[in-house]
Amino acid sequence: MPSIFTRIINREIPGHILAEDDQHIAFLDINPLAVGHCLVVPKREVDYVFDLEDDELANLNLFAKRVAKAIELAVPCLRIGVAIIGLEVPHTHIHLVPLNTMDDIDFSRPKLNPSEDELSEVAQKIRKAL
Repeated sequence: MPSIFTRIINREIPGHILAEDDQHIAFLDINPLAVGHCLVVPKREVDYVFDLEDDELANLNLFAKRVAKAIELAVPCLRIGVAIIGLEVPHTHIHLVPLNTMDDIDFSRPKLNPSEDELSEVAQKIRKAL
């Protein structure tokens, strides 16, 4: 069965897509740790990040860098934190989280619950910064 991320890639379920090319996609996390928290995903469904081919891993990180720079321009923050956990969805993904404190990337914290309008607004700001 396809992962939830593959279903977003295939447009079977909606997502607030920020950027996309032939190999990657970035979209907002719908239950973010911080405003602007997004996921960067290879389109090829691979469960474990270190099972990606070397060039796939390098290209995924370069794509994530481009998205991170746009988030920095669109969302007030000191830095963009990066996390790869790999347990919650069986599809490789990089979390990009706007940070102002170390606690902003603590995955044990309660998640935000933004409205569709709030997600759309931040997505538009990030897309504009790309």
